[in-house]
Amino acid sequence: MIIEKWQKLASKYLVREQWATLRVDEVKLPGGVIKDDYYVLEYPNWVNAVALTEEGKIIMVRQYRHAADIVSLEVPGGVIDGDEAPEFAVKRELLEETGYSFKTCKFIAELYPNPATSDNRTFTYFLTGGIKTHEQHLDEHEILNVEEYTVDEVKQFIKENKIAQALHVAAIYYGLAELEKL
Repeated sequence: MIIEKWQKLASKYLVREQWATLRVDEVKLPGGVIKDDYYVLEYPNWVNAVALTEEGKIIMVRQYRHAADIVSLEVPGGVIDGDEAPEFAVKRELLEETGYSFKTCKFIAELYPNPATSDNRTFTYFLTGGIKTHEQHLDEHEILNVEEYTVDEVKQFIKENKIAQALHVAAIYYGLAELEKL
């Protein structure tokens, strides 16, 4: 069976904000059915990074996430600003959040956080040779700790379900695959 795209007949914006936009689409499905209330969240694209120090430790950040009401252990990353290139954004985010600069930066994955309801993408990078070169330069709403872990410790965190952000778990798996190539 061939899966066909839906045809967008109309769109109406309900919310337009800096960090999230909500629109409702009227769509026609391949069988002819019209659905007049398909909600889509528009977000900026994101970057995240599996970043290793010169000593081979994985840099993680721990911060509070209000929507889920959890303190979350994550890989560093953030929003791509405007038409900023993803590779530039990941290096900027790492420098801002962690104060680390890196010798290498390799694109390893492009993932959709939730393609059923949102339109954004996350670009994942693998960086090596990290050294602390700057102090953190956090946004006004960011409060986070920078932590370093061995590869085995991070694997154990995943086994124990201590990394709750699904995109970050996926990034770590991609990063581990890159580590095997080294």
